[in-house]
Amino acid sequence: MYTMDRQQMRHHFFQTWQKFQTQQMLTSLEQQLVQVILDHPEYQPIFNQPDKYLDKDYLPEFGETNPYLHLGLHLTLRDQIATDRPMGINQIFQQYCQKFGDNLAAEHEMMECLATSLWQSMQQGGQFDLENYLENLRTRV
Repeated sequence: MYTMDRQQMRHHFFQTWQKFQTQQMLTSLEQQLVQVILDHPEYQPIFNQPDKYLDKDYLPEFGETNPYLHLGLHLTLRDQIATDRPMGINQIFQQYCQKFGDNLAAEHEMMECLATSLWQSMQQGGQFDLENYLENLRTRV
């Protein structure tokens, strides 16, 4: 699923959702993706209409949230938490859960830091700054 090809990545979202809808066997990664989609019922209609949404651009200047990016950030964060990489993120997540009351709300808060750190690394053309990312997470909790 991890690819730089937008079309390929989006196809994976649609195919996985279709497999879930038709009760086909899912890989572990597909199960994780389905769970994230289930956690976001507002996005489920998108994945039922690939012809309409496969090529759609989402423009923040029009107040649009890119569902693929949003769900992808959830997957990334959940993987970080499950593996505790970067080290300490699982403990930070537990603190966010206590503060915000549930896992999804905690993830949404943490994703702000992840998205900001990703954007900064792209703007600077350098590597992802793990220490800055963790520091931002710690200061927001």
